[in-house]
Amino acid sequence: MTQTMQDEFEADYCAHAHRLPALVKNCRLSNGSYGDPCIAKAWHWFKRSREMLVVDLPPEPQVPDEPEEAIDDSHMDGYHAAIRMRSACFKAVDAAGITIAKVPRP
Repeated sequence: MTQTMQDEFEADYCAHAHRLPALVKNCRLSNGSYGDPCIAKAWHWFKRSREMLVVDLPPEPQVPDEPEEAIDDSHMDGYHAAIRMRSACFKAVDAAGITIAKVPRP
């Protein structure tokens, strides 16, 4: 798990267990677990839930072959294939019931 994931876990744990963030951080051990059995158990199951989360993504769309004399717009075919793949991945993740974070565009 990334440090950010553990920080996210701690914030959620503090909010739901009514614990002070500094106390939870102080329980963090050097191996990434926690000295407090309740927090350690919650962290274990949090990580386990993330490990069990699997989404079957659709196969990558194939770009059709074109005759050699055609205008070279293969870069556009690749672009459209990437857009279709991205859309299919978002649909697969959504169909699995996973929330997709909305990241603001710069």
